[in-house]
Amino acid sequence: MLSCPPPSLHLHLHLHRHLHSTTVCSSLNHQSAPPSTATPDPLLRTHNSKSTSLLHHHHPSTTKTKNPPQEDSNDNRKHQNSAQTSEKKPLIPQHIIPAQEKLNILEMSLVSKRAPQFPGSIYTSSLPSLQSVLRTQNDPQHLENGNDDDDEEEEEEMIMRALEIRRKVTTEIFMAAMKKGKFGITYSTNLANRLSGFIDHVMIKAAALKKLPEFQYSTFNVRAKLVIDDSNIVPLIRWLKHNDLSYPKIAKLVCMSQGNLDSIRKLVEWLKTVHVKGEFIGATLLNSGDGILQRSLEELDEIVDYLESNGVKMDWMGYVISRCPKLLSYSMEVVKMRSEFYLNMSMSVNDFGTMVFDYPGVLGQFTLEVMNEKVNYLKEFGLSTEEVGKLLAFRPQLMGCSIEERWKPLVKYLYYLGISRDGMRRMLTIKPMVFCFNVETTIAPKVQFFRDLGVQDEAIGDMLVKFPPLLTYSLHKKIRPVVIFLMTKAGVSEKEIGKVIALAPELLGCNICKRLEVSVKYYLSLGIRYRQLGQMIADFPKLLRYKVHLLYPKYRYLRRTMVHPLEDVIEFPRFFSYSLEERIIPRHKIMVENRVNFKLRFMLACTDEEFNQRVADKVERRRRFESGLVDDDLANSQTA
Repeated sequence: MLSCPPPSLHLHLHLHRHLHSTTVCSSLNHQSAPPSTATPDPLLRTHNSKSTSLLHHHHPSTTKTKNPPQEDSNDNRKHQNSAQTSEKKPLIPQHIIPAQEKLNILEMSLVSKRAPQFPGSIYTSSLPSLQSVLRTQNDPQHLENGNDDDDEEEEEEMIMRALEIRRKVTTEIFMAAMKKGKFGITYSTNLANRLSGFIDHVMIKAAALKKLPEFQYSTFNVRAKLVIDDSNIVPLIRWLKHNDLSYPKIAKLVCMSQGNLDSIRKLVEWLKTVHVKGEFIGATLLNSGDGILQRSLEELDEIVDYLESNGVKMDWMGYVISRCPKLLSYSMEVVKMRSEFYLNMSMSVNDFGTMVFDYPGVLGQFTLEVMNEKVNYLKEFGLSTEEVGKLLAFRPQLMGCSIEERWKPLVKYLYYLGISRDGMRRMLTIKPMVFCFNVETTIAPKVQFFRDLGVQDEAIGDMLVKFPPLLTYSLHKKIRPVVIFLMTKAGVSEKEIGKVIALAPELLGCNICKRLEVSVKYYLSLGIRYRQLGQMIADFPKLLRYKVHLLYPKYRYLRRTMVHPLEDVIEFPRFFSYSLEERIIPRHKIMVENRVNFKLRFMLACTDEEFNQRVADKVERRRRFESGLVDDDLANSQTA
């Protein structure tokens, strides 16, 4: 049997292997070093501390450095001479670190995660520390070389690189916190890319924590993680997301808070108390101004109470604030000044509240100078201050129109159509929305369409003054379909269509299915032919605007009581425009009592005095006729 080797042999073999591996590593280092530089000491393993200590115990000679060989006296003399000459020459630093080397040192000193090292590997610390690099930069010997500008650029580049590395480290810590809060990777990445301001805030706070004694020896990662956890940003993000805020809005709000994240939650809760809906909370916070998160809730409550006391109902407050968030950024004095601008125009509190609800931007979107200019321009149409106040209360969107871009081109265009200032004033008071339209895109195409139908420019101007809402109708959805219906279903000829539109532009505002088509079917059911109906409409275009239940009693009275033929209605379609109780029946009774008869035109198309005069003349003529017949009979009898 083979005998086991003694323990000393095992120890000897182990030390021999360890020494051999150390020698190989040191020889590799000697071979890799350039021949011009001094050979560094052999690198020893630092991970296997026990075996290294044992090696030092049995081989103490390995820890001692060998004495360098003594030089000859001549060499010493040469060395002294060279030292004396070197004193006369400027000192040149022998260890200047290149710029790329400095950046590598910076990365090694700031990176959050070191490169993994397996057990038994050699940890090389050949790179000098960051402090040694900075000392080399500030070394007077190094400054004498005249590279101050290059060094400053290198230092600036190193600082920017250091900040970039720290940002990446802080972003990784934030992403880890988001992952712990059970957020998705994509959502966390998109949010982190927009939180540059918050990341910098965390970096500054983490750097400031190092001055405290308890964090003096802690790493940057620990301090940054502590700052993120104390800010409670992850629960806040989840709460804002639950309130229908997208991640771009959340990121912008967090950056606006300047680290005071509690102000976001308080302001969101306050917006809910004034009835701002969740889908508008984010837009309201972002559009209300940068300093909104720094305002106290007492100031905001004061603004809301003032608006409520001036006619803006609390149920409307959320709508008003969400449509005009700038109101929250104004001071109480500014809000009062803007409100009194409208209240001083004899506007009631109810009208003011309705105006603010209809167009919230009228109170906080424009400057006082612009508001005064627009009011003065409206007064040039002949309106008083009270009339302007009523006009703005009815149509506050006028304050959102530009004088140079909207009103002046429109006034010039209407002037060329033959509309006077009084006509424009009527248009402004009846339909002020006309002055909010663009001339080229909205009004000019409609005017050109009327010209194509054969309407003259003077008649177009009269149409617009007579019926200003005509310009508010859609050309392709309202005006054109009505014209096509009149020409195809109502019997109006192409020659007469321009006349019909010019005489009754109100027809263009009637509903085809509910009004026009029903009226056309009723007239055709009376026995009126298609072309006859077209001629009736051309003679009296308003015929199609009357409701059927008002037409039927008149027609029945005409045929059954007055015993007039249908041709009388075709000849005088205006018959349906007169009141049955106030005009038709009383005059018919007078005719029956006086045993006279008139056509519908002479019976209805006159005043009461003219009608009575006509009846009296008719009766006198009949009396003279009858008396003349009696005299002739008496004369003939006497002669016989």
